[in-house]
Amino acid sequence: MKKNLFGEVEVLSLSIDKAASVAKVSTATIRNWIKTGYLKQAEKGDIELNSFNQFMENIAGKDKLIQRANKLMKDEHDHDALSELIKSKIHSKNWATISKAYENSLSNAYRNKEGIYYTPIDIIEDMFEGIYINHNTKFLDPCCGSGNFIIQAIKKGVKPEHVYGFDIDANAVEITKKRIQEETGYDASENIKKLDFLESALRMSKERQYDLIFTNPPWGKKLKKREKEKYAALYGAGSSNDTTSLFYFASFQLLKAQGTLGFLVQEALFNISSFRDARKHILNQKLLRLIDYGKPFKGLLTKAFAFVLKKENAKNLSVLCQYRDIVHKKNQSAFDKNPKSILNFWTKKEDSQIINFIYEQPHTTLQEKAKWGLGIVTGNNVKYCVQSPKEGYVPIFKGTDIAPNSLKPPSNYIPRDFSNYQQVAPISLYQAKSKLIYRFISSKLVFFCDTEQRFILNSANFLIPNPSLGISNQQLADLLNSNFMNWLFTALFNTHKVLRGDLEQLPIHTAYFKEQNKFTEESFLDYLGLKASNHEQAIRYAAKRK
Repeated sequence: MKKNLFGEVEVLSLSIDKAASVAKVSTATIRNWIKTGYLKQAEKGDIELNSFNQFMENIAGKDKLIQRANKLMKDEHDHDALSELIKSKIHSKNWATISKAYENSLSNAYRNKEGIYYTPIDIIEDMFEGIYINHNTKFLDPCCGSGNFIIQAIKKGVKPEHVYGFDIDANAVEITKKRIQEETGYDASENIKKLDFLESALRMSKERQYDLIFTNPPWGKKLKKREKEKYAALYGAGSSNDTTSLFYFASFQLLKAQGTLGFLVQEALFNISSFRDARKHILNQKLLRLIDYGKPFKGLLTKAFAFVLKKENAKNLSVLCQYRDIVHKKNQSAFDKNPKSILNFWTKKEDSQIINFIYEQPHTTLQEKAKWGLGIVTGNNVKYCVQSPKEGYVPIFKGTDIAPNSLKPPSNYIPRDFSNYQQVAPISLYQAKSKLIYRFISSKLVFFCDTEQRFILNSANFLIPNPSLGISNQQLADLLNSNFMNWLFTALFNTHKVLRGDLEQLPIHTAYFKEQNKFTEESFLDYLGLKASNHEQAIRYAAKRK
């Protein structure tokens, strides 16, 4: 462990096993990438973390590696062999153990392709907390896997003859049936079926409706574009056509009025633009709970969030928000007022009031008021980047070279012939008289006003504000680097990537700069009528009393 130039603690290395898990490849592949120079080794055979991060950001999936990745990502496990294994255990008395073994046997390739991540029991138990069940309750898990949600529904009081489950994996379906029989003695063959839910849900909605639908849907299952568009149109999903959204809209059609639905989803559904239509639909129901479950899936870096709702129109009630160790309530209408209907349940009621107050003040945004560009994708940084000046090379800057309103000296140089690279924005944009460059992989806003026509790698991006914005580029950089704007960015988006779509939603109070030529935090808060205070080791904002 050591501190970097910014005073932050960094982990210098990670194991080969951990690198393979994160990259979703074999350890042999990681070792090959070390041999070919893509990754640098640290002590004790580990990999330098900085080397790995740069590789994942700038090289993985590019160049010839995409061919290798496709080969490596083939389904490694043998479905037929697993089927024979299940048949051989047909008289087993411990199907819960077999279920766990089966889950662990699935290859990373199969999980990635189908978006399968089996839900830990403690999460399922928590999602069922406070759910009312009676002797007539009918329960559905539309992608039941090996039956974890179904078994928990039975334990909570749903009759075994009233549980239903579907999955495309015949082995998982067979295990679920045997687990129900082991738990209750009931033969659930008629209710648990191998089925393509997205193909069948519309027909089923006319035949049967359910009181409870709880599931962990496929996360980003690989579907062809035309399939996504077909299902989105079929179920009214709008532009939210990721498989998570599609399963939600299809499931909702099978939910009874006053019925309850609970979904475990990737955090992107809560704050990314492509899920906006799904969030709007969710907010038209009675939202009961929003829950943060951290990172429960091995090898998956994204967090898992859950929402639980009731199918009824009651929008002005409090929603129970559970983020990390913080439990609080927020009015559902607060989410409607957010840009893109973001479900920022990590902010408290008081913070949401400040956000609403800020957006009520006259402001503009960067939407349609800037040109945007991506950093250069070389396709192979190891091949093209050198660390010393060289004839025919130009300096290039990484995201980590950028600090608020400052820039490290160049530590990388690339050949001036940009025709070799995989992706390059128009040179005229890089050579603009003035532009703002910023870190892309970051949980904070970090901007620098570049007036020397510098080039950047794709761990950074840039924008060229239009004169119509009404403030200078340096003033905009000062504003975006401010503590207040960073607080707002986190309160709204809470992400580790600085996306163009999010930046375009931030309010730019240009009138402030008509009163103050140079930005200061104190005068800006005074202009907004806010005051800052340290609360629980974090900056909090409140309106000044008049």
